[in-house]
Amino acid sequence: MSSIAKAELNIPSVTALLVAGGDARIAPDAHSGCNKYGCRSYPDADLLAFGSSTASVISEQGFEAAVQLRDKLQNRASTEPAVTTYARELDRVRAELVALCGIGDLPGLEVVFAASGTDSHLIAAQLVRNQGQPLCAVMIDAVETGSGVPAALAGRHFSTRTALAQAVDEGVVIAGDAIAVVTVAMRAADGSPYTAAAMDAGVTARVHAAVAAGQRVLLTLVDVSKTGMIVPGPACVAALQRQFPEQLDVLVDACQFRIAPSTLRAYLQQGYMVAVTGSKFITGPTFSGALLIPSGLAQGLRRYPVPASLRAYSAAADWSRNWDCSRLDAGAVNFGLLLRWEAALTELRAFHAIPETEIAAFLQVFADAIQGKLDSDPVFERVAVPVRAGASWDSFPTIFPFMLRRPAGATGYTWLSSGDMSQIYRLLQCDLSSDAGLPADSASRRLLASRVQLGQPVRCGVRDGMPVSALRLCMSARLVVAALSPRGPGPSAVIAQALIALEKTALLVNADLA
Repeated sequence: MSSIAKAELNIPSVTALLVAGGDARIAPDAHSGCNKYGCRSYPDADLLAFGSSTASVISEQGFEAAVQLRDKLQNRASTEPAVTTYARELDRVRAELVALCGIGDLPGLEVVFAASGTDSHLIAAQLVRNQGQPLCAVMIDAVETGSGVPAALAGRHFSTRTALAQAVDEGVVIAGDAIAVVTVAMRAADGSPYTAAAMDAGVTARVHAAVAAGQRVLLTLVDVSKTGMIVPGPACVAALQRQFPEQLDVLVDACQFRIAPSTLRAYLQQGYMVAVTGSKFITGPTFSGALLIPSGLAQGLRRYPVPASLRAYSAAADWSRNWDCSRLDAGAVNFGLLLRWEAALTELRAFHAIPETEIAAFLQVFADAIQGKLDSDPVFERVAVPVRAGASWDSFPTIFPFMLRRPAGATGYTWLSSGDMSQIYRLLQCDLSSDAGLPADSASRRLLASRVQLGQPVRCGVRDGMPVSALRLCMSARLVVAALSPRGPGPSAVIAQALIALEKTALLVNADLA
């Protein structure tokens, strides 16, 4: 039974709803029960979860919150239309989200809910193009953002199924002509990042070229990328905005949501749209997005009805009542999206209950421990990530990407290929102790018994003629709460779990199990 029905007397189960209302990436595999990101729709307390840059398994607290909300939906199903309940609950989620983020006092702020960060990019581009000018979207390499982002910005279907359960042909233009999309590379052929100045110059050149061609520009600022980078630099974007105030709109891709309230506020006050998700750093279940639109920009965008090109992706109730959604389905609901945000708010609420100074102090200690481990073991090569200047907790790294090398000969090492890295990523999530042939009390067997989730491999160029990738160990809001909440195991325990994750990774490499 679809969660996108216009009226439901029997609301689907929580586990069914948590994998409904998204594109094909959210669908569980029939054999494993996992979605594309290796996550099931129920808690897995034994998993060492350090993969939040990709996705996270729902927590027990988040699952319980989703259960309670699902029961509320069921109780109301016989007394009012589903869309009335859906709109009311989204209004509640909208209000709490902005309050928790410390931006509830920004007048006229709009929050548009979306199934995913990719959907938010589609919505932003369609809104900007809706103003009538030819549009060019400028973005960094999709390797560092998301494979579907270029298609979404171009106004093409980026999957075989939309968030509102419509089957579509991937890659086909949704409506009208495709939006021009140009990308800026972040890394050289060997995977090393270009300098910030070089990347800024590349972005600037492409913006100037588009404006000269008579195009309006939607510029995406990624904060942060899959490997923890911020590109283009905020100063570069601010300069372009001053230079082209009438031709340039800015979308901050903060879908990792690894930004402090002060950073989020600053972006919105500069007039930038900001896309966030509850499913990365916040560790809500996969597919819960939102597009934040500041007042001044929203006023201009609201002069036009929300375009019909979004009808298969966005329900009218996903928008506030300030928008003309006459071209969208007024009766559509996405209870899966609603429950995923409910679970995400549970995590966000706990995270923001901790003082920022304590968060920053722990993140520094955690970073020192992880970087020290990566630098001390020759199996790892740490991928350097520039840090953000500032005093908030988001000035500390929370994504730790690394490549892997296998011993070869007396003193040499060979790089693990991208295929090997994918195999390591999968093996880390499995209990391998029964196949190891090791004594039951051995340290190696205990390591192999651990089940670890890291961030999926990200392509990082070519080394020695072979494509290579980086895995990512990630800090998350849930892990911060585990470290600093009075009821959590404490900082030492969280750091110890992260080191176990790295030690199992090294063991798999040294044992040549990939």
